[in-house]
Amino acid sequence: MTIHIGAKPGDIAETVLMPGDPYRAKWAAETFLKAPKLVNEVRGMLGFTGTYKGAPVTIHGSGMGMPSLSIYANELIRDYGAKTLIRIGSCGGMQPHVKLRDIIIAMTASSLSTPSSGMFKELNFAPCADYGLLSAAVAEAQGKDVGLHVGGIYSSDVFYDGRPDLNEQMVRHGILGVEMEAAELYNLAARYGVRALAVLTVSDHLQTGEALPSDQREKSFGDMVEIALNAALT
Repeated sequence: MTIHIGAKPGDIAETVLMPGDPYRAKWAAETFLKAPKLVNEVRGMLGFTGTYKGAPVTIHGSGMGMPSLSIYANELIRDYGAKTLIRIGSCGGMQPHVKLRDIIIAMTASSLSTPSSGMFKELNFAPCADYGLLSAAVAEAQGKDVGLHVGGIYSSDVFYDGRPDLNEQMVRHGILGVEMEAAELYNLAARYGVRALAVLTVSDHLQTGEALPSDQREKSFGDMVEIALNAALT
């Protein structure tokens, strides 16, 4: 057990999928894993371990934002031996050709700041995905009837962003979408020498103002979870 995770030794698999919402973790575990077992509920952050195609997998919530994800990812890696961590979550589309329900696989994750920024000091470290996971996820996504985009995303440290000038520059430089966790996950993976990836579903769009109704999200999120699971186990 750790401060934030009540799982016992052996309860956490080496492969961990991390949605932000703990109830999305519950839905994904019950939908895709065989015999999922609740292994953590400290502070309401739910984690489940079961099997997928015979391999042990944990699906554990990360909460919203990089500080929250940093807590859980640090403990999952350092104290429970997680080796492959994939963020599965929603994001806002930023490019005109990125549509609702499309899948974004994040090659890089730009940010203004992360919990790791104090460690890097003057260095602008470039956090990126594990190439093996990324290439496997791309191959999985290409076998599905989904819009697929691979490239850079932006991990914001605020939800209500008051910087339209910054958004304009990100669009200009090809950033595909915005979310709030991946950059710190990629930083931690580099630090600990483990594999990380973010597979994201576009649930809203910053330019058009479109957004998926909650009752239409499940199918798109299901594609994302399957892509992440199969990529992790390839």
